[in-house]
Amino acid sequence: MSRIGIAALAMAFATLISAAPGAAAAALEAPVACVATAGPCWDPEPTTEPWQIQFQGRPDLSVPASVFDVDGDVDRSVIDAIHAGGDRAICYVSVGSWEPFRSDADEFPRSLLGKPIAGFEEERWLDIRRIGKLRPIIEARFDACAAKGFDAVDPDNVDGYRNPTGFPLKASDQLAFNTWFANAAHERGLAVGLKNDLGQVRKLLPYFDFAVNEQCFQYRECDVLEQFIAAGKPVYGIEYEVGTGGFCESSLERGFSTIYKRYSLKAFRRTC
Repeated sequence: MSRIGIAALAMAFATLISAAPGAAAAALEAPVACVATAGPCWDPEPTTEPWQIQFQGRPDLSVPASVFDVDGDVDRSVIDAIHAGGDRAICYVSVGSWEPFRSDADEFPRSLLGKPIAGFEEERWLDIRRIGKLRPIIEARFDACAAKGFDAVDPDNVDGYRNPTGFPLKASDQLAFNTWFANAAHERGLAVGLKNDLGQVRKLLPYFDFAVNEQCFQYRECDVLEQFIAAGKPVYGIEYEVGTGGFCESSLERGFSTIYKRYSLKAFRRTC
């Protein structure tokens, strides 16, 4: 075989390897600033005022809160009512898991579905290395959030690399995925929150506008979230096992907005 033929084969092989899941990670995309579309982007600031998160039942907007995190499938009338009260609406979207009850569930290639998520056995982890396959589905969900008038998105299940997903996910895979969807949200005029994934806060901080965290007081992991406060970005926290007496003083001192919820995430909450 000629040198040219060998070189061509080598180049083709390298291309296949680089395109395969688990290949060496490319440099991360630069952060994309939020692009104002229907109006100015929401640029949230640190606050200790109580917020609300409710995924079960019709959102109870009589609950006093300046920020409501609700499921992305709610009617637009809910977002309009939140805005009528002068408050902000966050669109919950699971970007790292497959949920069988979603209207677009059949659009996910079965090869991308991994192991069930502990505690939510009907859901399956996704192979987030395959951004090209997931892109049209997740972007369509973000488009729907923007069309309904949401101010931000709360993408969930974004720390698969630390869980038994059924795929050999690396920290670099998670960084590539998380920075990609953060930029995709900003391109649609949506602020974006980092859900948990505390191990990558330092690298992801420039891409995200706020943090949504579960149980940092219970697991004594809150220190890392102070990076958000130092950057002028809020931390919205939830505790399920620790009562308000066990976290309120520290939460207020740190500048967090933390509430006590039941795992069902209905309207019930307790505040500091």
